[in-house]
Amino acid sequence: MNISHFVPFIDGHRRGQSISQDNMELQEKFTAAAERIKELTSRPSNEDLLSLYALYKQATEGDVSGDKPGMFDFKGAAKYSAWESIKGTSAESAMEKYIEKVDMLVLQHG
Repeated sequence: MNISHFVPFIDGHRRGQSISQDNMELQEKFTAAAERIKELTSRPSNEDLLSLYALYKQATEGDVSGDKPGMFDFKGAAKYSAWESIKGTSAESAMEKYIEKVDMLVLQHG
């Protein structure tokens, strides 16, 4: 099952920041997790997909920005709200939580 539309392009680091040597291993695990999630044999719940989206965006872009999508853009509004709900989480923490979530989903969904 391809859920790559829930995993934005990996640019290797949060925009405008370089990755220190200390974070290289975490970044490699994060990148590998983003690839592994695309190989699931069944679709995770919408809640799990929104959590993955929010953690990925927080790890790669930082706190949510821009206007919240309009009330008729249900999918966009849900994604924005999920990302907004973890505002203030560090990139490293978001990467760690993303990796843990992927590990759990791989066990559940193969």
